[in-house]
Amino acid sequence: MKSKFENFFQGIKDSSPLMIPVVPFGIIFGVLAIDLGLSPVTTIAMSIIIFGGASQIIFLQLFSGGASSLVIFSSVGAVNSRHLLYGTVLSEHLSNLSLTWKIIVSYFLVDQAFAVSNDYFKKNKNDNNKHFHLIAGGFNCWIIWQITTVIGIYLGSVIPEKLGLTFAIPLTFLALLVNEFRKTINVIVMIVSGLVATLGFNHIPYKAYVIVAALLGLLVAYILTEMTKKK
Repeated sequence: MKSKFENFFQGIKDSSPLMIPVVPFGIIFGVLAIDLGLSPVTTIAMSIIIFGGASQIIFLQLFSGGASSLVIFSSVGAVNSRHLLYGTVLSEHLSNLSLTWKIIVSYFLVDQAFAVSNDYFKKNKNDNNKHFHLIAGGFNCWIIWQITTVIGIYLGSVIPEKLGLTFAIPLTFLALLVNEFRKTINVIVMIVSGLVATLGFNHIPYKAYVIVAALLGLLVAYILTEMTKKK
């Protein structure tokens, strides 16, 4: 069994390659927040409290568009609903933790941390300190997100628009999928989920296309997994 520090530093190491696209992503958020009239303190507080890149961007877009509080909170909740899936997947590995540790882990359960820790947990099932790997991945992202948010707040105005930093938003999520292309089942699930989300963008009410796409993706994954087991 590895020590807490060994798991922690391994989590930092494993998650670091996924932090590259987070840098411009965080800068974009800082720039947008200030452009929309938020104060630096409010912007930093949002990054600390919400700590979710995609949901923070959506919050700003809806807020600037004059959307109601109900629409804003429901939309942010829908985007963050993927974390319910993350929690379900990781529950079998972390069910023995105390409530305090579960709360800490849930705060640091970001996309990048889940991507690397899910595989790590499978390889280290009997390690009682393995949750420090996920905390480290989330903490790594947290530090970079706060720093880049501040950079966007104070230096965003001097960054040339020609750099096209907005590419970082989809790039961040694409980087998480690279390792998953190795399995046929994963590719099929991605295609199904992607098609449902794309086709349902303007047709599924309450902008719940993310939830519907995720649930259908899970259903397809379950069916394909069961078919594979029978073979």
